[in-house]
Amino acid sequence: MSDALAGLYQQVILDHAKARTGDRELPGADAEHYERNPTCGDEITVRVVMEPGTDTIRELAWQGDGCSISMASASVLADIAPGLTLAELAERTEAFRGMMRSKGAGEPDEDLLGDAVAFQGVSKFVMRVKCAMLSWVAAEACSTQLVAKVR
Repeated sequence: MSDALAGLYQQVILDHAKARTGDRELPGADAEHYERNPTCGDEITVRVVMEPGTDTIRELAWQGDGCSISMASASVLADIAPGLTLAELAERTEAFRGMMRSKGAGEPDEDLLGDAVAFQGVSKFVMRVKCAMLSWVAAEACSTQLVAKVR
């Protein structure tokens, strides 16, 4: 990754950490899940509202407290999730997880992950991977709740 690209990615993370998309209550949520990173104390609750009668996410919101990485990751996720089906969210979550496990190797799929590719550099720091994954794991749990409700 070039220095210019790394700088751009760092700026995306800083921007999302300061101007947090989706950081609010979400009354009437169809699913809700709380996650905590015991290593550093980051915590987050993710809530999802679905389009009625579909498997499409209308809105994903969150509330939490933690480091810039965990809050920025939640903000990026809140940008990405609306309009996705649960299957598409699962696909992106797996791609994000794979990127986080890559230790900075390879090129993530920017078309699939959008601004979430900014976290590729975070994957080099094992202690920070959990921070970046926190909201994604909570959203994945919400998705599991929603699929269980349908069955």
